[in-house]
Amino acid sequence: MVAVTLMWSIAGVVTRQLTHAASFEVTFWRSLFTALSLMVILPLWRGAGVFRTLPWRSTAFWLSGVCWSIMFTAFMVALTLTTVGKVLVTMSVGPLFTAVMARVFIGHKLPRRTWVAVAIAGVGIAYMFGSQAQLGEAEGLVGSLVALMVPIAGAANWTIVQRAQAQQDKVDLVPSVLVGAVISTLVTFPLAVPFSATLPDVGWLAFLGLVQLAIPCVLSVICARYLMAPEVSLLALLEVIFGIALVWWVANEAPRASTLIGGSLVIGALLGNELLGWRQRKLQGAEQERPEPIQPPIS
Repeated sequence: MVAVTLMWSIAGVVTRQLTHAASFEVTFWRSLFTALSLMVILPLWRGAGVFRTLPWRSTAFWLSGVCWSIMFTAFMVALTLTTVGKVLVTMSVGPLFTAVMARVFIGHKLPRRTWVAVAIAGVGIAYMFGSQAQLGEAEGLVGSLVALMVPIAGAANWTIVQRAQAQQDKVDLVPSVLVGAVISTLVTFPLAVPFSATLPDVGWLAFLGLVQLAIPCVLSVICARYLMAPEVSLLALLEVIFGIALVWWVANEAPRASTLIGGSLVIGALLGNELLGWRQRKLQGAEQERPEPIQPPIS
């Protein structure tokens, strides 16, 4: 899972190596190579008949694919409009958006610690956005708002999958990623032409499609079989740290004070919520495993 987060985090630093590719063209090439990579990986992983077994008639399957396509498109466009740090910090609020959306549409009860985390993370995001507005960074603010579409679409995706599973309509996440990549490719194609990317640009974007998205997507599904949900959530936060550190080290894109302050609030809220939740679940598990006291005989 640590390797997965490291692969996810390279998008920002690789994007900074591009010379001529524009925003929608960047999205087009990465989505295209992601789709091509998954069309090779899926049959190798699950057998030659994998595409015949997909739930093509499932509404949830297609809705999940649409959510993935929004995430793919918004993420890459946001990276071309604002700094990597702001994009990654904005994306990291996904688990909290998911919790709120699950409360609204599925009826999941949220503990008080999660509501507190939502409030703190909201302050952090608002501080970053407000700082951009005060400095007159219109393009950066637009980029942050575009990045906000990623956790919203991610939360919607998770809610769709959960509702579908509750109705015995299981959605396989990896093929849904393939559908999302295909949709993103088709939607961004007319916006990407005429192409301006150089051959090295296309090579970098092919690298992203395979190494930054297709491979870690498959690995994360495998990891989720063996790790508990809190472990996955906590380890996923490493993407923010790795991503900011890589682009700072390689591309000399230092995060601003507003990003560090707002990001600290967001990451701190997520970290605290997951650790408290993990501790609470362990205590409840220990309480359930405690043997009941032997009742004395009635005299």
